[in-house]
Amino acid sequence: MSRSIEREIRVEAAPEVVYEVVSSPEHLREWWPDEADFKPVPGGRGTIGFKQDAGTMTVGLTVLEATPPHRFTFRWDYEGETATPENSVLVTFDLTAVDGGTLLRFAETGFDEAGKSDELFDDHTSGWNYFLPRIAPYVDRLVARS
Repeated sequence: MSRSIEREIRVEAAPEVVYEVVSSPEHLREWWPDEADFKPVPGGRGTIGFKQDAGTMTVGLTVLEATPPHRFTFRWDYEGETATPENSVLVTFDLTAVDGGTLLRFAETGFDEAGKSDELFDDHTSGWNYFLPRIAPYVDRLVARS
């Protein structure tokens, strides 16, 4: 069995709103990384940055799919190489309208195929466990402001 991280979250907003929250750098910075700079279009490349004691850890990414309001996927670009299934993991946000809200299905896959360490898998698992639950409260605040 291949190592993967999979979560489902219900968000009380339309898929169009949730899509923007999981795909646009301005919104991502509100619930996930400290820095985000990329174009949310297929082939768009850029970076995500997390502030740490020793400075900012920056990781590249390449957007593979951007299909509003249904799906947004990207691959991490490790060490500046072009992201492929053989060297990087895939992050997927799938959005489905459900009862006036959105079911967000998140997955990060390809750890085994890309030969990634248990340490990286554990780090990403704990990271997503912390960050993904921040989406719904952020969307609630965003919708309340509009």
